Amino acid sequence: MLACIFASKYLRNMEARRDVFQAIADPTRRAIIGMIAKEPTNVNTIAEQFDVSRQAISLHLKILTECGLLSVKQQGRERICEAKLEKLGEVNEWIAQYKQFWTQKLDALENYLNDLSDDASADKTLNHEKSTGKISRGTGRP
Repeated sequence: MLACIFASKYLRNMEARRDVFQAIADPTRRAIIGMIAKEPTNVNTIAEQFDVSRQAISLHLKILTECGLLSVKQQGRERICEAKLEKLGEVNEWIAQYKQFWTQKLDALENYLNDLSDDASADKTLNHEKSTGKISRGTGRP
């Protein structure tokens, strides 16, 4: 009984914490978003496009609605799903933040590798000059 109460409370908390990242984590939901982004679509048309039960599609639509990525409007006997893509801005901001982070890291690595390459070239030149006896002494002449 205690486990059942805990599980129920846990699941309610999970639903309350759904966000746009959870919505786009599932390939079916991404496909639904792509489908309704082109034009508002009724629930039956969406369900016909997938090889899953209508209950599964209803759950996907519920999650997308809870995350704010779509709205469902009743038009007569049909339920029409319309994309609300503004929430994808959160994903874009998150990606931009990490893109900047990794760009800085990769630029620093490139600079480090260039410095190593320059040092290696200088060492080769010095070793070559030592082996040929043509060491420059800072006078500008070999």
